Amino acid sequence: MSFPAPTDPLTGMQAARFGLYLHFPYCLAKCPYCDFAVAVARQVPEERYANAVLAELDARLAADPSMRTKPLESLFLGGGTPSLWHPRYVARVLEGIAARMSLAPGLEVSLEGNPERADAERFAGYRAAGINRLSLGVQSFQPETLKALGRAHDAAMVEGAVAAARQAGFPVVALDFIYGVHGQTVAQVEADARRAVTLSPEHLSTYALTVEREVLAESTPLSKQLDRGELSLPEDDDVVAMAQVVRDVYGAHGLTRYEVSNHARPGFSSRHNALYWTGGEYLALGVGATGMLLSPTAHRYVNLRSPEAWLRTVEEGRLPEASREDLGPEELFAERLSMGLRLVSGVDWEAVCERYGQPVEPRRAEVERLVAHGFATRHGRRLALTERGADVHSAICARLL
Repeated sequence: MSFPAPTDPLTGMQAARFGLYLHFPYCLAKCPYCDFAVAVARQVPEERYANAVLAELDARLAADPSMRTKPLESLFLGGGTPSLWHPRYVARVLEGIAARMSLAPGLEVSLEGNPERADAERFAGYRAAGINRLSLGVQSFQPETLKALGRAHDAAMVEGAVAAARQAGFPVVALDFIYGVHGQTVAQVEADARRAVTLSPEHLSTYALTVEREVLAESTPLSKQLDRGELSLPEDDDVVAMAQVVRDVYGAHGLTRYEVSNHARPGFSSRHNALYWTGGEYLALGVGATGMLLSPTAHRYVNLRSPEAWLRTVEEGRLPEASREDLGPEELFAERLSMGLRLVSGVDWEAVCERYGQPVEPRRAEVERLVAHGFATRHGRRLALTERGADVHSAICARLL
């Protein structure tokens, strides 16, 4: 049985119920803040990787044939730098997925790209392959900030990439930014926001740079520099001011904030990302990809982070998992509550408690305290964080869990 993507009653946001994340690990250089599974390569094994992705899909469908008939509502190609992958191989993979799985009407198909790989012919090839949502990793227009982040493009390349995307006919162009970067000022963040809206994107994601050393899979050059005291991130008050100016500028230009770090024009929120925030399930393919499936039993798996180890394992016909974790009621409750509180519309916290067998009453007093102190609001049974609360989202979740 298929279910339509639920529509949020307060924001109109639609969320996929079943999605697929495909990780393309290759980059021309690794950014100093990046902890994703990436591999720097001058020659990318494009055809081999495409064939291996489909081989992994075959192995996963053999392990759970029910996924063949479950309507796939979103497909996201992330990385790494997926825009290094020639459109012919992207097309091969998308055609292979379509031949093996059931695609829901209106499937959202996203691809992440870098502005420096933005020629019109390449973009036209992605659009012809079936990509209908292009997400460009801009991060900033400021030369100093781009240098600090190890990015190779400049503002002119960003504007050229957006123009090429429009020429190729993408119905949705999304731009990603980072604030809270070492050496960055509130004025620079405001200038980035004002320049971003002039490009008329349908979607803007703007994340605070965080370096959670204790949870990193591996140390990054940036985390090491911070540990040695060679760099320092902006003060907390400045980061809060940066977040506020971003919200103000985007909101004044018709981009509504629907999640802690995401703004969109009406009807253009990310259905794939909303899947994560609303408790959907997602198959994941590729190097270092993380998937979460709810059947036959709820579990999360993480693929091997080494491209060569992943390729070798897949080509031998085995599942390329580095780890697998069964998810019980407590783990699912924690994920559903914390992710739901990222949404501006919030979450029916009592329903989440009841669904996963967690007691409501011990948490009620904490909920009332959050509301009384201006960190949250209640709309019926929905608990939503205020802007003040969203700035301390992790701390609030810890108190409720």
